[in-house]
Amino acid sequence: MGVSVTTSLLTAWHAAAVILFLLIIRGAILRKRRGPMPPGPVGWPIIGNALDIPLNHSWKTFAKWGERWGNLMSVVLLGQPMVIINSYKHAYELLEKRSAIYSDRPHMVMAGDIVGWDQILVLLRYGNQFREYRRLMARVLGSRKSVEEFVPIIEEQTAKLLARLLREPASDLPSQIRKMTGSIVLMISYGYEPQENDDPLIRMADEATEQAAEVAQPGAFFVDVFPFLKYVPSWLPGAGWKRKGERYRANMDQMSAVPHQFVKDKMAAGTALPSFTSTMLAGSLAPDEEYRIKMSAASIYSGGADTTVSAELTFILAMSLWPAVQKKAQEELDAAVGHDRLPTYADVVQLPYLNAIYLETLRWNQVVPLGVPHATLEDDVYEGYFIPKGSIVCINQWNILHDPEIYADPFTFNPERFLSGHGKEPELDPRKVAFGFGRRICPGIHLAESSVLMVAAMLLSVFNIKNPLNEHGIPITPQTAEHTGGTISHPAPFTCTIEPRSDKAKALILALQERS
Repeated sequence: MGVSVTTSLLTAWHAAAVILFLLIIRGAILRKRRGPMPPGPVGWPIIGNALDIPLNHSWKTFAKWGERWGNLMSVVLLGQPMVIINSYKHAYELLEKRSAIYSDRPHMVMAGDIVGWDQILVLLRYGNQFREYRRLMARVLGSRKSVEEFVPIIEEQTAKLLARLLREPASDLPSQIRKMTGSIVLMISYGYEPQENDDPLIRMADEATEQAAEVAQPGAFFVDVFPFLKYVPSWLPGAGWKRKGERYRANMDQMSAVPHQFVKDKMAAGTALPSFTSTMLAGSLAPDEEYRIKMSAASIYSGGADTTVSAELTFILAMSLWPAVQKKAQEELDAAVGHDRLPTYADVVQLPYLNAIYLETLRWNQVVPLGVPHATLEDDVYEGYFIPKGSIVCINQWNILHDPEIYADPFTFNPERFLSGHGKEPELDPRKVAFGFGRRICPGIHLAESSVLMVAAMLLSVFNIKNPLNEHGIPITPQTAEHTGGTISHPAPFTCTIEPRSDKAKALILALQERS
């Protein structure tokens, strides 16, 4: 048995060496034929730049490299070319104007073949199935008007958050935000109202999306470079990554199947609430049609569960760090809404300063700092540089949104930059960057906007947010505010004081608490 395993491993490594050699030769031939790839740091033989890219906060490394090699760079990861875009100009020219070439996703063996996230829209390869998912989701999320149907859900769940924060002011704020956001996406996707404490579907979504962020990082797993390793038996010593992938696959399958079956059972009993899934399942469907509905709903569910949480926590941190901004927003709310009721969505869309705060929240801490990697569907030549078919293309959204040539004083939280007046034009709308580019733009852009704006308006109308402390109890300042690494970035753990603004505000919240 031992000899057999050793022989198999030696054969596998021999095959890997041959594949790498062929990739290097092919790359050299293509570069000679079509021109050089964009410049970048010189890598090591065979492994290329695989050891140069950190797994956390790699966008800062790419930004630093850009100072030397320019805003269009390339590296090679064990034979796999990767193009890094550090500027809005190059991102727009390639991903918008040439979207027919740049709309694919990389073939991620760990995240896709093993864990199954390539069946969720965010990592789905470009093609007919991708277009069908987008068509289905556009029916409920495709415009501000279509999302307005879900405003009562957003308002109700945000009001419940206010009541919980008054009842448990020292509670875990990220958990409270996750519960609210999870409730919104579950009700929209499945008509499922989560239970008050430790709901299994919210827990399932949180776990699955955290795992997706882990496995989707380029270069995080050796199997993404050597795809044949996916055939390694999970019992083999050293194959812990394979066992992890199988566990993650089971979680992903559950995340899509359990709520889908919940809706089918409710429909059979005649008790289903209106939702994306119940609407789409009406009528006779072929199995492949039902599968697309199931995975489209899971895409809404998983896509909104963590990204919106990040934006809402960033907003709360920013308000505690910039009290003058908070005060100005509260003055606008008081003038437009008064003190006798909570703001509604109809109020929110007419509050320019609050809307500017939302835009600055997107810009100040990018939820997905490197976006989700694109891949090229064919060879391309751009500004004299050759970009081969199958290249991974990373957009350094963090760098674009902190570019001093676009945003004055980019590390300061300043909503005024998005307001016109006094002879100046607003700076670049960060939605043009933060939600992706071209045919891969996030389909939940309008839902995310409605959700974050309602949280901002309702929180500031009745609460004061102040005194941010890190997890060690040390005061945070704008200069020391940190954000996590990984695919989705959150504010680093912090605590803050959230107190009612007045007795009248407290009475408004108590009235909500009695109804919830």
